[in-house]
Amino acid sequence: MRVVMFYHSLRSDWNHGNAHFLRGVASELVHRGHDVCIYEPADAWSAANLAADHGAEALDDYRRAYPTLRSTVYDLATLDLDDALDGADLVLVHEWNDHDLVARIGRHRASDGEYVLLFHDTHHRAVTASASMSGYDLTHYDGVLAFGRAIRDIYIKEGWAASAYVWHEAADTQVFHPITAPERDGDLVWIGNWGDDERAAELREFLVDPVAELALRARVHGVRYPDHAREMLAAAGIEYAGWLPNYRAPETFARFGATVHVPRRPYARALPGIPTIRVFEALACGIPLISAPWDDAEHLFSPGTDYLVARTGSEMKRLLQDVLHDAALAGSLAEHGRRTIETRHTCAHRVDELLGIVAELAPSRIEDTASV
Repeated sequence: MRVVMFYHSLRSDWNHGNAHFLRGVASELVHRGHDVCIYEPADAWSAANLAADHGAEALDDYRRAYPTLRSTVYDLATLDLDDALDGADLVLVHEWNDHDLVARIGRHRASDGEYVLLFHDTHHRAVTASASMSGYDLTHYDGVLAFGRAIRDIYIKEGWAASAYVWHEAADTQVFHPITAPERDGDLVWIGNWGDDERAAELREFLVDPVAELALRARVHGVRYPDHAREMLAAAGIEYAGWLPNYRAPETFARFGATVHVPRRPYARALPGIPTIRVFEALACGIPLISAPWDDAEHLFSPGTDYLVARTGSEMKRLLQDVLHDAALAGSLAEHGRRTIETRHTCAHRVDELLGIVAELAPSRIEDTASV
């Protein structure tokens, strides 16, 4: 198949977690012999910030891990959809795209295209920015790929789309897998962005205070940390190490004894069942994980065996002590979590699911590809 993907950015993962999943899925599609073309806007805020912080050369950094991938950078005012969509069998349009582009692609499909057209939602804005999300014109789209059942249900309930499918994120196990490090850099590492104070209190309770009280050697990677957040980390003795290219997360996990998951407030309170991609990636790398409270409503994992759950900061402190001082417990968590990812939650699994949806919507697309 010829697969055309319109996403915010392939080149940059600066405060842009969807780049992780996009790279894994696109790479898997290419590996299976599909023709993949990825379009990203020239004014993408993630790419602009990465270049500003680390130089324009950082925009090619991802190709160290994904040499088969590249994107076409376009200007919305001059984008030729007839050319971009010529011969397309499947078109995916991500929800960080401009409203006008989403509508234009829909109109193109209605007038000139026979391809399967799907809208891909991987964020909490269906709850936190519903006015913006309801403004997308999905009239001519075949459906929505929602990264959790709670998001899928909103599209159906609000009438934003005629059909919607659950399509969770997953780990790219070609990149995210256990690595043996010659030595450790510390006890705990957390890889995550500050965001918009969506979890400031939770980060203090479940990360900063336990680390300080246990006097752990800890490091934090991520971007958009304001001065007061960096001061809080420093006061707790936590090293702040800034942006980490996502493909380097496995080697970083390998140098620490544990990591934590601190969900953003919209996911913990309003959107049960959505863990964010960093949980998939950490488990794939075989690092013991302890999570702040979240509801695994869709039974993606087995809490207690794949990872531990701390209901309070005090419980997080106790569980961190247990994991860091009990090699058998740490090893069991690492093995169970990794096995769950490998058997259920890889990008290869998600490509299978995507192709199944395409087969349901347009069987001839799959049949034509199989006969080539």
